[in-house]
Amino acid sequence: MDFWNTLRLALRALARNKLRSSLTMLGIIIGVGAVIAVVSIGQGANELIQEGIQNMGTNVVYIAAGSRRPGGLHMGYGAVKTLTMDDLRAITREVPMIKEAAPGVTSRAQVVYQNQNWNTQVFGTTANYFPIRKWVVMAGTVFSDEEVEAAANVCVIGTTVSRYLFGEEDPIGKQIRIRNLPFRVIGLLESKGQSVMGTDQDDQIIAPYTTVQRKLAGVTWLQMILASAVSPDASIAAMQPITALLRERHRIRQGDEDDFFVRTQSEMADMAAQTQLVMTILLVSVASVSLLVGGIGIMNIMLVSVTERTREIGVRMAVGATETDVQLQFLVEAVTLSMMGGLVGIVVGIGLSFLISNLLTWPTVLSTQAIVLAAFFSVGVGVFFGFYPARKAAQLDPIEALRYE
Repeated sequence: MDFWNTLRLALRALARNKLRSSLTMLGIIIGVGAVIAVVSIGQGANELIQEGIQNMGTNVVYIAAGSRRPGGLHMGYGAVKTLTMDDLRAITREVPMIKEAAPGVTSRAQVVYQNQNWNTQVFGTTANYFPIRKWVVMAGTVFSDEEVEAAANVCVIGTTVSRYLFGEEDPIGKQIRIRNLPFRVIGLLESKGQSVMGTDQDDQIIAPYTTVQRKLAGVTWLQMILASAVSPDASIAAMQPITALLRERHRIRQGDEDDFFVRTQSEMADMAAQTQLVMTILLVSVASVSLLVGGIGIMNIMLVSVTERTREIGVRMAVGATETDVQLQFLVEAVTLSMMGGLVGIVVGIGLSFLISNLLTWPTVLSTQAIVLAAFFSVGVGVFFGFYPARKAAQLDPIEALRYE
């Protein structure tokens, strides 16, 4: 028998029980569709994370206070008081890979404008923070070095704060109250959306760090330093000299733990990518269980089909069909079931990806590799789970098969 004749017979056999064939394919359809949808969601999330990291700035090196254990007590982010402006100046002066740096001090406060109020983060820094973060001021301007020196009550606000306090009104030049202090809004930032941690980057007010230190947070130290290296490679190379410099300045003895931590943009991107990859593999593994269930369903139906068609098999063998012909026929039927389920599953997976993207506004990226892999996997399921029933049919005794009622 030639292959096309075998395929024609297989399709005819499957067509006799359309409902049974459709239900048998359902497991494969769900499995393939789920795998494609999950991979597209995972890749979309990864692109979103990488975009968020890129939005952090250009060649960023992040230095934050914390991670020391005085007396066995772990001090978290911002709790250690040893990071200062002198450290920032020393880094820009003594580490040639760093071209500029900006301080960071945070505080939360209730903000009021007329009869509107909003609780948000107030971030204190200097004017060079904005080019480091690649953050554009779409209206107004940023505070000057003179206003930083004078600890002026001026601020730049994010679009979320502007929306809740001012609505459609132009915020530039308006006066707001942060706690009980009057601040003048001098700039409105372009929207950056969510950070890699899922927080709203536009939900903050940025003011001179001296103002936040003295009038809001009541501290003299920094919680973080955001530095910009001359190149991506330089940002990684700068980690060791920055660590050595700060350990020397903070008089940390050899063997003692740092009272700060240093991270680079590429390091954060790699960590986020690895985490996302693990999550995607986990979800794909769960979705692949449906493919396994679908394969078991195919094996079950093919065994039933062999039993039902025992007499037919005997007739075919009596008129000259070989064991290979019979085995090939049932194997082709199993593979056809799984392939048809796989094709429908690919369409379902693509449809689910677009549906999730449009209805839930979650970015999805269709993976050609995942689609091809799902197609091959569905064929493999058909061959693997169809082989035993096909082999069983081929090994039937023709005489016993003809006598079967």
